[in-house]
Amino acid sequence: MERPKAWIDREARIRQREEVLRHLRDGTIDLGQAATILSLSSRQVRRLLARWLGLGADGLVHGNRGREPVNRTDATLRGRVVELATTEYQGANRAHLAELLEGRRVPIVITQRTLRRVLDAAGHPSPRAHRAPAHRSRRERAPRAGQLLQVDGSRHRWFGPEHPFATLVGGIDDATSRVTGATFRAEEDGAGYFIALTQTSAGSGLPWTLYSDRHGIFQRDQRRAPTLTEQLTGMRSLTQVGRALEVAGIGWLPASSPQAKGRVERLWGTLQDRLVLELRLETITTIADANAFLPGHLARHNAAFGVPAADPVPAWRPWPEGLTAEAVFAFWYRRTVARDGTLSWGSESLAVPRRADGRTRAGQEVILAERLDGSVWAQLDGPSEPLSPAPPSAATLRARSVRRAGPIGPRPPSDAVPEAPPGRPDEPASPGPWRPAADHPWRRSPRRR
Repeated sequence: MERPKAWIDREARIRQREEVLRHLRDGTIDLGQAATILSLSSRQVRRLLARWLGLGADGLVHGNRGREPVNRTDATLRGRVVELATTEYQGANRAHLAELLEGRRVPIVITQRTLRRVLDAAGHPSPRAHRAPAHRSRRERAPRAGQLLQVDGSRHRWFGPEHPFATLVGGIDDATSRVTGATFRAEEDGAGYFIALTQTSAGSGLPWTLYSDRHGIFQRDQRRAPTLTEQLTGMRSLTQVGRALEVAGIGWLPASSPQAKGRVERLWGTLQDRLVLELRLETITTIADANAFLPGHLARHNAAFGVPAADPVPAWRPWPEGLTAEAVFAFWYRRTVARDGTLSWGSESLAVPRRADGRTRAGQEVILAERLDGSVWAQLDGPSEPLSPAPPSAATLRARSVRRAGPIGPRPPSDAVPEAPPGRPDEPASPGPWRPAADHPWRRSPRRR
């Protein structure tokens, strides 16, 4: 059997040392020259010479050669790790696999380096190939947390290849790489960004600037011709998300390419590698269950991948007085109060309360805000207040026909004798409608008359 290259190198080194020690014994070279040739100290050369003189070439072989290392991983444990890596945790990278094994109910503690060596020896390379990073100029991180928040949506088969696509909408702080908010949606929409921004403001605060792509959720189509209102005001119409950012005082910075917002793009690569596997382990296949599982996973993600900011003073801002996340991160619509004091809302009408002096609000233009919980609010004179459905119209409240509606209550059985209508005791019963007799002139024809 052909010996590996490592063994050949060791034997060549032993022969070299034996030749140098032979010259040292014969006096051809001195101790300093031998130490220089062997790249050893003079003290170590004396020890090698003593062992070679006593044991020959065997004295130059390391004493641990051929022995089993005391820290070698047990064969049973190696087999168990290979089995889990190819069945239950199939598709996990080496670092994630080590975390999953350590977090089991019966933990398996193994280092990433040992895990990689065991799986490579078993013929199971890493599922993700590591490429050399391309040369490019990297943008420095924002110095303070909250100065720049990168947001995006990732459309992926998060629940497995046999399930439909879903979109994960979220944001990551540029200074600390912490995910501040995220939610699963069927598609990338404004409600998803409103939910992510609401989570961000509740957990951290308001960021200075939002960094995203040029999606239509953030800006109108710049190629279309401006409307008459836009020409008169000199301003482009805002989208729902753009209006909310302006009200909250958050700047918007559009990216020119996906590589420009590389931090959030790399976040999707990490989550598509780790979160998909953990959703499969938890047998989660719906968006509602995934949103319930997501906060715990993001907390572990931030603990593992978060970094401290260059400036420890955060830049997150509190909400201005009079504004809340529920009121700002909502869908706003302009409506005019009808003459009956109602507002049209889809197929129904909403009641608008009167003014403080009792006058109606007919003709007044108000802003309706549909919040994320489905409630509808309106800003009238002071703070926003919820609206309730208007009562039915007067036409619906008119008396209905008794013949069409029928009697109220259970019907009497067919053999029951109907009760006499209530009346006076001395009043005779009503004979019923008058009918002419058979020989009445009305029943005879004109000729017989």
